[in-house]
Amino acid sequence: MTRHVPVMVREVLEWMNAGPGRRLVDATLDGGGHSAALLEASSPDGTVLGLDADPQAVTRARERLAVYGTRFRAVHSRFSRLDEVAHAEGFVPADAVVFDLGVSSDQLEDAARGFSFQHDGPLDMRMDPDRPWTAADIVNTWSEDDLDHLFREYGEEPRARRIAQAIVRTRAREPILRTLQLAEVVADAVGGRRGRLHPATRVFQALRIVVNQELEELERGLAAALNILRVGGRVVVIAFHSLEDRIVKQMFRAHEPRQVALQEGGCRSVVQEPPVRILTRHPLRPQEDEVQRNPRARSARLRVAERIGG
Repeated sequence: MTRHVPVMVREVLEWMNAGPGRRLVDATLDGGGHSAALLEASSPDGTVLGLDADPQAVTRARERLAVYGTRFRAVHSRFSRLDEVAHAEGFVPADAVVFDLGVSSDQLEDAARGFSFQHDGPLDMRMDPDRPWTAADIVNTWSEDDLDHLFREYGEEPRARRIAQAIVRTRAREPILRTLQLAEVVADAVGGRRGRLHPATRVFQALRIVVNQELEELERGLAAALNILRVGGRVVVIAFHSLEDRIVKQMFRAHEPRQVALQEGGCRSVVQEPPVRILTRHPLRPQEDEVQRNPRARSARLRVAERIGG
């Protein structure tokens, strides 16, 4: 899912308590949409730290938000290093952290980045150019079984085996190095478009997730966010597909104190530090007026947890 126009901004500002003097972190900076809203809401003396794995996104955000001067800082970093960056920038303890997960429209629209099956470009898909492998490396070297598992587990693609077989057959004749080349292989394998989604949608999602280690990054980033929060601080996460949302839900639940019955009677509290209180038992969805203005918001799911100790 793309992220460029920030989604659920009203909800983010409300749940982050984004008022004056607050120390706020935008872990997925992109073009600075959420950061701009946070800076406005925390005026005149609140500060915002923004991170992004994409150096181009950091540059765009710095240019856009230069008017806020020293109230805004942007760092090129994966959010798995959030605790390290926050300590270095003086943002510990933080009052709130927001994650708006996904790939940005700027990345999708730049054919040279290789994220989109709508534009012809090199099959790259790296958000951070320092990543060791590209989507082309995976497509051209992984076994049929590994590709099947990749598309099934990370793309939730029901026709994964058929697509994996088609890729292996095609690359035996010539390497698959371009986005439209891969999209055509997938479309031919499954018989073209059926319904609303392009047949390559889930395959491209799976490749992007693995190239950028997005799910592992999310787990480490959430742990880092909880560690840098003050007691009473909140982490707000907007996810766009079930794999991400499941990780967020499980992470929050793992840090929620629970009572365990003892064999000898009574019970004791068990908690993974730092403890949190889950503020959204079910994910919040965008208001209908926002969906009408911004269709990409339709699949957004927002969850919030508050640090309560540790």
